[in-house]
Amino acid sequence: MQKIIVVSAINILEGGPLTILNDCLSYLSDNLSSDYRIIALVHEIKNIKAHNVECITYPRSRERWLYRLYYEYYQFKSFSREIKPFLWFSLHDITPNVDATIRAVYCHNPSPFYSFSLNSLWYNYQVALFSLFYKYLYRFNIHKNDYVVVQQDWIRNAFQKMYDLKKVIVAYPEERPVTMPAHHPEKFPKKTFLYPAFPRVFKNIEGVAEAARILHTQGREDFQFLLTINGTENRYASHIVGKYKNVPTISFIGLKSREEIFHLYSQIDGLIFPSKLETWGLPISEFKTFGKPMFLADLPYAHETIGDFEKVVFFDPEKPQTLTRCIAKFLDDELEFTGNRRVEVNEPFARNWKELFEILLNPKS
Repeated sequence: MQKIIVVSAINILEGGPLTILNDCLSYLSDNLSSDYRIIALVHEIKNIKAHNVECITYPRSRERWLYRLYYEYYQFKSFSREIKPFLWFSLHDITPNVDATIRAVYCHNPSPFYSFSLNSLWYNYQVALFSLFYKYLYRFNIHKNDYVVVQQDWIRNAFQKMYDLKKVIVAYPEERPVTMPAHHPEKFPKKTFLYPAFPRVFKNIEGVAEAARILHTQGREDFQFLLTINGTENRYASHIVGKYKNVPTISFIGLKSREEIFHLYSQIDGLIFPSKLETWGLPISEFKTFGKPMFLADLPYAHETIGDFEKVVFFDPEKPQTLTRCIAKFLDDELEFTGNRRVEVNEPFARNWKELFEILLNPKS
């Protein structure tokens, strides 16, 4: 009889977590389905791309948190006793109440480690309350895992300190192939910089807008910042657009598809990424392929994500004037890039899904 691997992901529906789920199931399907029976617990089956995987759907899991908690802490218990899994891998933060030979949880939400200001509470109090909720939700059952999986070393250190954990794996997201444009797209008439981000308070979009305002007051008109909001998304976005809509060097272009963002990558002169909190910072690793300049928040996640790269300069995300100085020097051809070197990560460390499942399926005592 085949051993069973369960991947539980009943609350994953879109975005980066869905990409991680499909990448995980694709690896299991292609490489381990002949040796293991693979069962995926998902919200809906239409978003699942892997074959050789048995999908069980929980369509009510996102209706109310009560349903989610019922599944995680009650229904999964009886299900696990019925099928007796070898590995139960929870792919979305919660450590369920299950029986399994090996248990692991993938924690990708860093919000418990972000300090919300009073202003940020006004813009989105739900996110602040949710981060507080997650801080204690993470704690429940977490020591019953054989492993906790996170995406970066700084998060591992934070988890170890906050929850007194020992077996925490750093597992880097696999680099996805980037399709470069077949021809050189038309460039913008001015030096153009992009910050692709959904308007969440910790994304620090106002830091980029303020840098543009400062440059404008200094008489600079030889550049433009592209921000992927239009003010209708939420209260935070509305505030930014309302405050900076008259700055002529800012273009509020609204949310874009991944394909549209990659087209912009090929057109722009540089990427700005001032976010104060990230598990990874996907635009950084995506844009790295283009070999163009990047202006990044001087925070651990950014240094770890970008790895070895020369055309990068780091600025203080709390002080927009530090970004202003970098952009001004770049426009005047006077900027000296600081460069960056790859962070050395201690074991347990997985560079891809293969290495991660080798650790999970062969735990050391």
